Amino acid sequence: MVNAGTPRVMIAAPASGHGKTTVATGLIAAFARRGRKVAPFKVGPDYIDPGYHSLAAGRPGRNLDPFLVGESRTTGVFGHGAAGADLAIVEGAMGLYDGAVGRADFASTAHVARLIGAPVILVVDAAAQGYSVAALVAGFRDFDRRVEIAGVVLNRVGSERHRELLESALGEVGLPLLGALHRSDAVATPSRHLGLVPVAERAPEALATVDALADLIAANLDLDRIERIAGTAAQASPGAAADAWSPQDAIAGLGGPVVTPTGKRPVVAVAGGAAFTFSYAEHAELLEAAGAEVAAFDPLHDPKLPEGTSALVIGGGFPEVHASALAENASLLAQVREFAAGGGVIAAECAGLLYLAKSLDGVPMCGVLEAEAVMTRQLKLGYREAIAARDSVLCDVGERINGHEFHRTTLTPAGSAEPAWFWRGNKAEKVDEGFASPRLHASYLHVHWAGTPNLPRRIVAAAAGDVK
Repeated sequence: MVNAGTPRVMIAAPASGHGKTTVATGLIAAFARRGRKVAPFKVGPDYIDPGYHSLAAGRPGRNLDPFLVGESRTTGVFGHGAAGADLAIVEGAMGLYDGAVGRADFASTAHVARLIGAPVILVVDAAAQGYSVAALVAGFRDFDRRVEIAGVVLNRVGSERHRELLESALGEVGLPLLGALHRSDAVATPSRHLGLVPVAERAPEALATVDALADLIAANLDLDRIERIAGTAAQASPGAAADAWSPQDAIAGLGGPVVTPTGKRPVVAVAGGAAFTFSYAEHAELLEAAGAEVAAFDPLHDPKLPEGTSALVIGGGFPEVHASALAENASLLAQVREFAAGGGVIAAECAGLLYLAKSLDGVPMCGVLEAEAVMTRQLKLGYREAIAARDSVLCDVGERINGHEFHRTTLTPAGSAEPAWFWRGNKAEKVDEGFASPRLHASYLHVHWAGTPNLPRRIVAAAAGDVK
């Protein structure tokens, strides 16, 4: 069971760009410095912020996403990630009430706060605001009284006089000011076309950034008061008493782990390193629970796949940034191509899809797929309700999956004659996407396996058939 007394707090904002990541990461690091065991979380399908959270906390950052895994599993994943922690800090996504398009606040920060019973601290960019800040925060507080806004942190405050004016305004609507960051306090965190630059691409600079954020937050926010707020988490909420999710239980519900005749675990090679940083922590846990030996490898540097590889999992990331270096590792490209030609089990999404293509921005890739990828200016972003277009290593034809699409690349051709998925686009048109065969599945769609544990079990089962 989830510990109903686990202190927890949600860091939210009226919209993107107000400073949630700065405050949330800084709080995680500052409390960790105090000796607290902090469980970090991020609302939604973000992969990059949890990397900074993990660095700050010293334990995996996890995502809470009702659209991708369902409401009950969201609270279960929270319980799984918070096990043994003194404090849970959750960073919200977008604006507090911004949910899946067309579904009101479903999968929003507010939705998750209600599910797990977390009081909310609202981070507000006050650079161009005065007394009106009171109307803004009061409106957010009163919009849905099921969401408890317990205090405010102001960002980009101009001066001490400005801070005093804002604090006075907040006092008139009964919301305490928990701290203020001045415009000169900004800590530089580099970004690119899909958000911040991942931790794996800028160590040790990322550690210096996290240390600077800890200094900033400890000096300017009332940590004692924030910890007291976290301790008031609504113990009567559904999320406070939900069963904690576990990868072992999820696999047990599907018949248990895969066992080979020899008892030898199939080796599932999982791409990592700077080019492939997008993966949920639960994915490796589920593969192991399903009976695999998970072996990480770095396509940028490792000249060959891990010894005995029976299946290959290539997740998301930024191969477009590292295309030349990936191409220089020609021995690995050739081995992946041979592995696929020999009927090897491959599951790839987004960056993995690009890696398997013939080329990326004209630079040679593995050539497993008869497709060429290029960067564009158009961002394809959003939740997708997909249907499997054919039987594949991941799922059966007709199986429905919730996923998320997030990329600026395009493929020519966009998919094979037998695509991986189809879904309805913004104008209700049918969208065919990806490549699928009995032993391969490659798609732009990011899927959270905690919501679909049959997917990793199928990968392991297919890999087990190749174990000698």
